[in-house]
Amino acid sequence: MSKKRPVGRQKSSAQTKVDWKALEIVHPNAAGIDVGGREHWVAISPDRDPVPVRRFGCFTADLREMARWLEEKGVRSVAMQSTGVYWMPVFEVLEQHGLEVYLVNAQHTKNVPGRKSDVQECQWLLKLHAFGLLNNSFQPTDQIRVARTLWRQRGNLVAQASSAIQRMQKVLIEMNVQLSSVLSDISGISGMSMIAAILDGERDPWTLAALVQPEVKATRKDIAKSLEGNWREELLFVLRQDVELYGIYHKKIDDCDLQLR
Repeated sequence: MSKKRPVGRQKSSAQTKVDWKALEIVHPNAAGIDVGGREHWVAISPDRDPVPVRRFGCFTADLREMARWLEEKGVRSVAMQSTGVYWMPVFEVLEQHGLEVYLVNAQHTKNVPGRKSDVQECQWLLKLHAFGLLNNSFQPTDQIRVARTLWRQRGNLVAQASSAIQRMQKVLIEMNVQLSSVLSDISGISGMSMIAAILDGERDPWTLAALVQPEVKATRKDIAKSLEGNWREELLFVLRQDVELYGIYHKKIDDCDLQLR
């Protein structure tokens, strides 16, 4: 005999049916922007303007015109993708005009089919944002943005200084000056002192070896042997330029450090 299911647990199919048409509008005053390198496509609700999709340029005046148009049409919240660095000026101008900007990770929407043009992309962003289906990416405070920009610049300068050292080492090897065989770092006090003396015209290996700091483990004899080169003029010219660039990069690094304080 089959057991009867308790009456309290029975549910009709009508009760379990989901009404997908009842999706709620979360951002009624929304807009979507497809950010590009040469132009930006903006979409608002069709009931706000006879031409609800418009193209704007990338100049600052164009961005301000975009922001004014959005304000005039009652837009309060804007969604756009974080495409490269192109979104940054747009974000700043829109925020200056008091608009709430949702910066969306492009990975969240790129796999959605049926959107082939820029116009359709901005309309799609508008729809997703209006229904609250887009997550806003974290945006740091202005103070953190400033520090991050300066640290990024400092990192670039450090990388360029390292490249200059590598070029200096390559030129020395071409001259058969084997400093890298006796020094762990040619950019240290000993290495730079000897390179400066070479550029000043010193060629005697023992005189150059005397510039080495006491903590260097290599013997004076080995250091002197490593300093016998061919001293080709074009290589000395390249070495001088790389040394000067290395000094410039370090000066700019110091400037960044002062700006960060």
